[in-house]
Amino acid sequence: MARLQGKTAVVTGGSKGIGAAIAKSLAAEGASVIVNYASSREGADATVEAIVNAGGKAVAVQADVTDASQADALIAAARREFGGVDVVVNNSGVYAFAPIEEFDPAEYHRMFGVNVLGLLNVTKAAVPHLGQGASIINISSNITRMKMPGSALYTASKAAVDAITRVHSSELGPRQIRVNAISPGMTMTEGTDAAGIVEGSDFANQIIAQTPLGRVGHPDDIALAAVFLASDEARWITGEALGVSGGA
Repeated sequence: MARLQGKTAVVTGGSKGIGAAIAKSLAAEGASVIVNYASSREGADATVEAIVNAGGKAVAVQADVTDASQADALIAAARREFGGVDVVVNNSGVYAFAPIEEFDPAEYHRMFGVNVLGLLNVTKAAVPHLGQGASIINISSNITRMKMPGSALYTASKAAVDAITRVHSSELGPRQIRVNAISPGMTMTEGTDAAGIVEGSDFANQIIAQTPLGRVGHPDDIALAAVFLASDEARWITGEALGVSGGA
């Protein structure tokens, strides 16, 4: 039997990259999936189409997670479409890098708005509807363990995700709701492609040289960890940040 049969999952930022891979993998294990997107309806529809064509169930739902009312509507859509919510994957995220001399308060608000406020909005909306055994999975980054120049804003936002994960695991544990994070290493997605970071580039090769398993990551690598944390196999795991980074 599929590990997530009968479950409903909400995946924010599910139109591409890591989010799309997680949505597809959860569906392959039996979950009905709400594929959230902020602006890329085409990407979300492609994710839904891939899930449906593989025999799964999915619906695309637009919502800007930085807006609390839209986060509420996203969770309401999951309940309306599939009858409830069992798994929440807070994947929506943005990133940019710049030295401190180029610090822009607008960029701070953009990054923390999506990466931190968005997570809080969706979690707040979902919690009243989560039952025993539910799983919240926050997508962090292994950059929090590094000291990469120019990454202060992004690193700080993901460090906040780690801290929130630990606090929420304690806060929601008595209700038997598990809260964990996944900390991906360098993962090749549409976003990295757009930034000119592709396999074989100098930057990618530099990362590979520091990675014990000797390669960059791919979205499916992260998705497998998300399936595990969503499943009953992780029933005794909460408050953890699982590094999925090839050892980096």
